[in-house]
Amino acid sequence: MKSPLLSLPGAVAAEGADEGVAAHYGDLFREQRALADGTGFVDLSHRGVVTVTGDDRLSWLHLLLTQHVADLTPDHATEALVLSAHGHVEHALYLVDDGKTTWLHTEPGAQGDLIAYLESMKFFYRAEIADRTGEYAVVHLPAGSIAPAPDGAVVRETAHGRDLFLPREQLEAFADEHAPAIGVLAHEALRVEAHRPRLGMETDHRTIPHEVGWIGSAVHLQKGCYRGQETVARVHNLGKPPRRLVFLHLDGSEVRIPQHGDAVRLASDGLDGRKLGFVTTSARHHELGPIALALVKRNVPVDARLIAGEDATAAAQEVVVAP
Repeated sequence: MKSPLLSLPGAVAAEGADEGVAAHYGDLFREQRALADGTGFVDLSHRGVVTVTGDDRLSWLHLLLTQHVADLTPDHATEALVLSAHGHVEHALYLVDDGKTTWLHTEPGAQGDLIAYLESMKFFYRAEIADRTGEYAVVHLPAGSIAPAPDGAVVRETAHGRDLFLPREQLEAFADEHAPAIGVLAHEALRVEAHRPRLGMETDHRTIPHEVGWIGSAVHLQKGCYRGQETVARVHNLGKPPRRLVFLHLDGSEVRIPQHGDAVRLASDGLDGRKLGFVTTSARHHELGPIALALVKRNVPVDARLIAGEDATAAAQEVVVAP
């Protein structure tokens, strides 16, 4: 979905996973500061939107997702995962139920595969699944924003702000009323600062929830069976996920900062050293300077000095997931 807000003054289109919306509107750090101060909004209208209706929607979703949603109360936001049979993360979902319909948004373009999986698991349950991406756009209001939600919008409120499922035809009018528009690069920088993982960035085909800190926030450890639960329980009880998410403070003197997929190594070994992990998301933060998240092997010492990328950028780590 290509956003009409790409026509706003200064808009620079994002690339990669966020193609279709603006990376920024001309001043990255100003946009970050506005977002941190609780002003403006982020256009996330490229994300997939799915609804589930029917009397059995919550009890049925409870059987499929990692989160406890059987008794989800109206307007209470949560997040959940869909795992493979081996416990690897396939989908990350951000949900709210309005009392009649469960609304969720997914990574851009992921809604088709998600719907196909959900449809294959319906059986006799009274649940109807619909792709609403063409009708509704996701916009994000930061924590502290006092902007009212327009009529017709569904609100998903968390500690990090409010996600609005906004009728797509209202997007341009919303932008006029709630300026400034803020690009996804600012949104990503604050996500990295908050150590929050994102599917496709902090994950690969073999990621399990424990590695990136999704236990608790997206995985409920006291609920019944779901696909992949055996892996979740085994790793939780043994306490030994093979990898762990770390936060990196990067050397600010480098012109180029490491990008997604760049190798992480021990500083003492240099570029000839063994690859211990990879950078997942990097950003230039308005206060912290260059920062990143990275996924490294569990046995990397928590006080080890690291380097990232082919420029051997120095990286001091902070623990996100304990080894």
